[in-house]
Amino acid sequence: MSLVERPAVKRVRATLEALGSGARVIELATTARTAADAAGALGCQQGAIVKSLVFRVAGSPVLALIAGDRRARQERIAVALGLEGPVARADADTVRQATGYSIGGVPPVGHRVSLPTVMDASLWRFPLVHAAAGHPHCVFGETPDSLASMTGAVVTADIAA
Repeated sequence: MSLVERPAVKRVRATLEALGSGARVIELATTARTAADAAGALGCQQGAIVKSLVFRVAGSPVLALIAGDRRARQERIAVALGLEGPVARADADTVRQATGYSIGGVPPVGHRVSLPTVMDASLWRFPLVHAAAGHPHCVFGETPDSLASMTGAVVTADIAA
């Protein structure tokens, strides 16, 4: 069975379609578990890879969409979302419970619950960015504008360095 037919990837495909995206999920021959891996597999710059990172703000999960060549400034995530409380990286169980996906394949869309989302403005350096699609070997490409619209993200330059 092709990886794009796995249930998690099918959920991403269905979500993209429901959101009106024309993005096509593609299966890579090598892993896209890290931004560097994905960029190498796609032949693009590492910054054009969207890292979908889950954090906990005061115990509740939030999503940060960060360019692959940047690091999340987690102390700024709560502020960007207008939330208060300590910010910490979510553990693997929290990520799976909140999103329905495992670390390494977390997409920016199609989660179990709606997550407050913040997006790194540096992604607009690229006309097309690539994000995980529910499996470490599956990705989809989308414009930053469309991705921001689909996720309802707050866009800011303050969350990545």
